[in-house]
Amino acid sequence: MRRPPLLLLPVLLLACAGKTPPPQAAAAQPAAASPATGEETMTAFDLTQSGKPSLWKYSRRGPDGKEVVVRRERDLNGDGRVDVWEYYDDAGSLEKQVVDLDFDGKADVIMYFERGQMVRKESAFGFDGKPQTIAYYEKGKLVRKEKDENGDGKIDYWEYWENGEIDRIGVDTDGDGKVDRWEVRRPGSGGNAAAPPAGK
Repeated sequence: MRRPPLLLLPVLLLACAGKTPPPQAAAAQPAAASPATGEETMTAFDLTQSGKPSLWKYSRRGPDGKEVVVRRERDLNGDGRVDVWEYYDDAGSLEKQVVDLDFDGKADVIMYFERGQMVRKESAFGFDGKPQTIAYYEKGKLVRKEKDENGDGKIDYWEYWENGEIDRIGVDTDGDGKVDRWEVRRPGSGGNAAAPPAGK
């Protein structure tokens, strides 16, 4: 099935709001919601003006009485199933976004945020739900990719990026979580740095 582009959709809460039960898929979330103190309130929004809700906002009252958004769930293709789950910290900032790109009810991409910027992205396009690729970002720029090339659940491939280009690649050929072979992609790049332990 063709995958739609991965975009952080803006929250345009301009449509009719009302309390409506979430779609059936919401009960089988690919990632569990973080525990929240206090009673949650769910509000539904019809952003597409189709007569069906396409966004559900879950919130609670903080100690000061103000509304605190806990998470949002979105239906991207109008089939009544949740395709995007967003989780927020106590300050109302996005912490994690889970996206189902092929609309099968399972997470394909999980993105983690700090101070409004993505710091890690996990991609899991296999049937086991485990991430095959993990990308790390600093100040909005890709700095490293880790992959499980042989599907054994362990990282065995590392890409180090500088200025938007691959600087060097490390490969673990014996499954011990350490680089056995380096491939230097840019002239002058050092190829003797040790890779982090698998899973870091």
